[in-house]
Amino acid sequence: MPKVRVAGFSLSLDGFGAGPRQSLSDPIGQGGLQVFQWYFRTRAFCEMHGTPGGETGVDNDYAARAMSNFGAFILGRNMFGPFQKGGPWPDDGWKGWWGENPPYHAPTFVLTHHPRDPIVMQGGTTFYFVTDGIESALRQAQAAAGDKDVKIGGGVSTVRQYLGINAIDEMHLVVSPVVLGHGESLLTGIDLNRLGFKVVEHTPTVHATHVVLART
Repeated sequence: MPKVRVAGFSLSLDGFGAGPRQSLSDPIGQGGLQVFQWYFRTRAFCEMHGTPGGETGVDNDYAARAMSNFGAFILGRNMFGPFQKGGPWPDDGWKGWWGENPPYHAPTFVLTHHPRDPIVMQGGTTFYFVTDGIESALRQAQAAAGDKDVKIGGGVSTVRQYLGINAIDEMHLVVSPVVLGHGESLLTGIDLNRLGFKVVEHTPTVHATHVVLART
C-alpha cells in the first residue's frame, strides 16, 4: 500500500532542520548546510547532479532510498524559492533552486497562498502550486502518485504541518554530528509516541546516524 513518507530529512544534534534567516545565499538558513554534509559526499548526490565520483556504503544506500519509489512530492514554498513570509510571487522567472532539470522527476506540489500556473520542467517534473491547504495538496499528490509513495519533502514547517494531521506513515531522519544552536526545530512540541511512531531502524555511520520511524 502506498505510503506518505519523509526521507533523508537531515537534522542537527540539537534538532534543527534549518538554520535561521533563509535567503538566496543561505537557502537552508545560516549554517544549515552543515546538516547535509553526509549527503553531499554520496554517489547518489553526485549522480543526481551529473558529476562523477561520490562514496558508496551505508550513507549512499540511505541517500538512494530517500529518492526512490516516489510518485509525487510536496514542498513548502521556501523549498521552492527564497520568498520569506509569503507574499505574491515577485515574477514568473524563478523556477526553483535546481535549474531546468529538478531532481524530482514526478509531479511536485508546492504549498502557497498565492496562485501561479504550473511549471513544466525537464525530466518529468511539473510544479503545481496549491493554494487551498495541505490536505488538498496531499489528495492531489496521492492521486498523481498512483501506486507509489508520496514524499513530504520539507521544509521543517511543512513536515510539522503533516505530522499535525497525522498524515505521515514513515520518517527517515538523519542526525548529523553538528549543532546549530537555533533555527527551525522539527519535533519541539510534537509527541511522536502519541502519533504512533516507533523506531524501526537506526544505523550509525562515520558521518551521521540514520533513524527510521514508522507508525505501528
